[in-house]
Amino acid sequence: MDGKTHLLCVAPMMDWTDRHCRFFHRQINADARLYTEMVTTGAVIHGDRERLLGFAAAERPLALQLGGSEPEALAKAAVLGAERGYDEINLNVGCPSDRVQKGRFGACLMKEPALVAECLAAMRAAVAVPVTVKSRIGVDELDSEEFLIDFVERVAESGTTVFIIHARKAWLSGLSPKENREVPPLHYDRVHRLVERFPGLEFVLNGGIVEVGQARQELSAVHGVMLGRSAYQNPWILAELGAVLGQPVAGSRRQVVESMVEYADAHLQSGGRLQQIARHMLGLFHGQPGARGWRQTLSQNMHKDSAGPELLLEAMP
Repeated sequence: MDGKTHLLCVAPMMDWTDRHCRFFHRQINADARLYTEMVTTGAVIHGDRERLLGFAAAERPLALQLGGSEPEALAKAAVLGAERGYDEINLNVGCPSDRVQKGRFGACLMKEPALVAECLAAMRAAVAVPVTVKSRIGVDELDSEEFLIDFVERVAESGTTVFIIHARKAWLSGLSPKENREVPPLHYDRVHRLVERFPGLEFVLNGGIVEVGQARQELSAVHGVMLGRSAYQNPWILAELGAVLGQPVAGSRRQVVESMVEYADAHLQSGGRLQQIARHMLGLFHGQPGARGWRQTLSQNMHKDSAGPELLLEAMP
């Protein structure tokens, strides 16, 4: 990787970063690396692949995030993703939800770095596209800096060079997934020191990045930043930060809405509903005059059977 592929990323977020959300984000920033919601290996191998893996070419560069802990299954799922045209396959070693733990994947895998390395090695051997990993800085009582260094060192033996790190530990019991995104303290400094310690690896910082200035500051210490809720709740930050980084971005919010009208029209003609698209657009005018009216108009009308693409234009401030 050239060191700039992950300069600005949008995190994989369950129930949020579906194909409509990703297409919307792509209208705002042409270069940011986008990620799917996490998909389990079982779902990819045995489920409805078009529904789970389908995407529009316009969404690229796009990464598929997988959840699993069996090397053979992860390799097979990675192949299916690569055949679909994904630019990257990412292994989830950071999600702390109960459902994920029961499947023995997500953040609980941080306790088994040898297995993580085996999984990543199998995925890398199966596909030509880059394979990356997303983790926390620790899990439960395994939260020392020494643990994190050892984890990275052992996982890097797989040949994996890109580590996306949510700079909080994960508590596997006692905290909900939402609390795990907010309660454990952030330790950006630990990720900074990983950059210094492992010059041959690329580190992308995730967690708590909500402002352009903050992101710019962190980019002086890491190779890339990954925005999660801030990009969903205030998507225009992708344009503001992207412009600072020299990426091609939308000229105005209106331009984005007009692109989404055309997209929504095609979606509705294929049997879809406006709500499936518009729900991701509620934060587009965050902090702008008329933002409340935009949200209210969409929220109160987008679910109606009669709601058409023109509602997006009518709701504009």
